[in-house]
Amino acid sequence: MKKTLLALAALAATSASFAQSSVTLYGVLDASLESVKGTNTTTKVTSGNLATSRLGFKGTEDIGGGLKANFALEGAVSVDTGAAASTFWDRQAWVGLAGGFGELRLGRTDSSIGDIAGNVLSAQAYDDLKMATRAGNEYRRANNAITYILPTLVPGLSAQLQYSTGAGTATTTQAAGTTPAGEAAGSSEGKTYGLNVKYVAGPLSAGVGYLNAKDETINATVKDKANATLVYAGYDFGVAKVTGYYDAETSFVGGKRKTVLGAKVAVPVAPNFTVITGLSTLRNINGDTDGDDNAQVTTIKAIYDLSKRTAVYGMLTNVNNGDATDLGSNFVTTADKKTNRGIAVGVRHAF
Repeated sequence: MKKTLLALAALAATSASFAQSSVTLYGVLDASLESVKGTNTTTKVTSGNLATSRLGFKGTEDIGGGLKANFALEGAVSVDTGAAASTFWDRQAWVGLAGGFGELRLGRTDSSIGDIAGNVLSAQAYDDLKMATRAGNEYRRANNAITYILPTLVPGLSAQLQYSTGAGTATTTQAAGTTPAGEAAGSSEGKTYGLNVKYVAGPLSAGVGYLNAKDETINATVKDKANATLVYAGYDFGVAKVTGYYDAETSFVGGKRKTVLGAKVAVPVAPNFTVITGLSTLRNINGDTDGDDNAQVTTIKAIYDLSKRTAVYGMLTNVNNGDATDLGSNFVTTADKKTNRGIAVGVRHAF
């Protein structure tokens, strides 16, 4: 009898311990059939056009006294081939502590500007921010990051500060448009800092993100400072949600800043059916001295939710390139001054 009581007590203690911790397995599978007309027409099954396919683990432990330990590990996968990203946990790999002071995270995570580009506005293969900006590419996430998320001081207001040490194996040269190689002794190459502020109040939403990279080789030969700023504002009128945004970044080559000015309108056509249209103007994309490196991007996305986890979708993106611009959907090669058009139909499932 005594042994039985001891066993029950031990089981109860173990259950209580597990009740204070949780680990969640989650993911997204997104596959579509697409056809993109550039210099040539490419038709294929591809992954992640509406949302990046991924596999992840996240967890939390209630330490007590209002303190929690959190972590996240998340990596992109390609549904079309089954391949994982070259960096396995390429999307999230961090651990941190949260409490009344806010939350502190150490490791790879969304950059301050990438959080807005990817999680608020969308930076997938058919989106303008993915085609032409570092906010949607090189600056999308930060390695070796120290991220501090402030506590909620005003309802609807969130903010974070971020610094990346850039630690790694630095190189003396770096191709234009690539992620800074890392920090060597006595060098600030690869270091970044940034912040963002987001506000939501009923139908109104707005925010700004900023990132500064030290000693980034933006023109392949000369190291320099580079920065990017992304702002947005939106209002949900019920019959439609309208969002405007503006991105400005240090140019790779010329003195003019690369910019994207755009607007999106999301219309709930039916309870489970939403159509999103977008129009944006991109300027100084390649740093062309004659100013002919501009483009106009038009997008249409139609999403029908079959359930809370599964949706089917169709999308169309049309890119009108300038004399010195060769942008295209899903990075399909297009000659300068040529129109690029991409169409995709697919299914997305979250678990």
